[in-house]
This record gives sequence, C-alpha cells and structure tokens, in this order.
Amino acid sequence: MQVILQHHNQQFQAQLNEAIDISLSFGPGGDNPDAFGIPVCEVSPIVVGDFTGSVAKGSGANCDIIRFCAHGNTTHTECFGHITAEHQSVAVCIEAGFYTADLVTVAFEEVEGQAVIGTSIAAQLPQHAAQAIVIRSLPNTEDKRQRVWSGNNPPYFTPEAMALLVEKGYSHLLTDLPSVDPEVDGGALTAHHVWWNVPAAPRTQASITELIFVPNHVADGLYLLNLQFPKIMSDAAPSRPQLYSLHAV
Repeated sequence: MQVILQHHNQQFQAQLNEAIDISLSFGPGGDNPDAFGIPVCEVSPIVVGDFTGSVAKGSGANCDIIRFCAHGNTTHTECFGHITAEHQSVAVCIEAGFYTADLVTVAFEEVEGQAVIGTSIAAQLPQHAAQAIVIRSLPNTEDKRQRVWSGNNPPYFTPEAMALLVEKGYSHLLTDLPSVDPEVDGGALTAHHVWWNVPAAPRTQASITELIFVPNHVADGLYLLNLQFPKIMSDAAPSRPQLYSLHAV
C-alpha cells in the first residue's frame, strides 16, 4: 500500500507494507533490556478457581498475566505525566499514528568523564525539522537489544541538547538510551523537564520514546514514523514505533 505526503513543500511516497521495526520486545524469548534495576518481566498463566490458563497444563487456552514496568523492561513512550504530580495518561495526551521523522546518528560527547548527547547534535539536524526526531547513538551494536544498563551509568542528554531539539520544533523524541536523564540524579530529571517545559507551560502533546533500536543498515534521513502503543491509562506504555522509507515524488 502506497501513501503520498507533503513535507516542507516537497511530496514524498512511502510503502506501508515495508515497515522497519525499531522496537524491542520483552517477555520469554524477547530482547528484555535491563534498566534502573527494574525486575524482569514476569509472565505466568492466570489461575481462576479450577482454571489455569495453560494448554501445557491441560487447559483449552493460554491466558497469561504479564507483570512489567514499561520504563525499564522494553521500548516505551512517555507523556508529560511522567514528571507531574497530577495523573496524566499517554493514551490521552499523545495521538498514536503517523508522523514525519528525521533519523540521525550521533556519537557521544564527553563532559567531565561522562558520555552524553550534547549540542554537537545540531550539526546532524536537517534544515527543516520533521515532527519527530529518532536518535541512534554510536556505537550501535546488536547487544544493545539485551543490554544491562542498570548500574552502568548510561549516557544521557544534556539539558542544552534537549533545549536545542525543542527550539528546532520537534514534538516527538525517540532514543535508544534508557533515559534522556542520568541514571541517578536525585529525581531532578532536568532533561525531561526541558523537553516538556514543565512546570512553566507544559508541552502536553510532546512525547519521549526510550529503549528503541535502529539497525545499522537503516540510513539516516527522512522517514514516516508510525508510533503505536496500547490504550493504557498511565504516564507511559510499551510501544512499537516503526519507520517507513520516504522517496521524493
């Protein structure tokens, strides 16, 4: 299926049957990245009276209970409710669907011995921003899919880099890091606050998606992004972002 869209006075086409999945999986046999010391996902058959939801245990159907935390177990999309006292739901704030997206690959800078994504990212950004920015960090090895980030002081975004992306006009940020902020920062979450402009004037329809993985064979450039997640009434939900190559018409 082919679609035609317009981006800054230029028409592009995409084939919707050629998705590039940039999400990670979780559960038995999945990628199962590890962040913030959050326990791994637990999957077990439901037990209701005499019924156990497992064909292997004699039932007619499998019915699992899944216990997980989106923030540390898998690719997930967050809304500004991640950092507000008031309950806000990603299912309400963020419109799942299609967006134009710039994919850029960046190397980390070093600031006081810490690897970060800083303002040098400006050199990678196109002149005209898409609606979303997908950031692939280097090195980009396959082990990133199952990486244990917990306790290993992963790289993060500087507040200045986040401010640059906001000023550029992006509304949706996707990163292969477990967080845009340091693993331990005393609860400051400064980069999150800069991105969502909380508390001054919250960008209620802006999102952050963390723990993606963009394969090396996918070239930097302009894409169509399909950002999908279940309608869970929480600040974040597991998500399955997909990219579609765009070709000028």
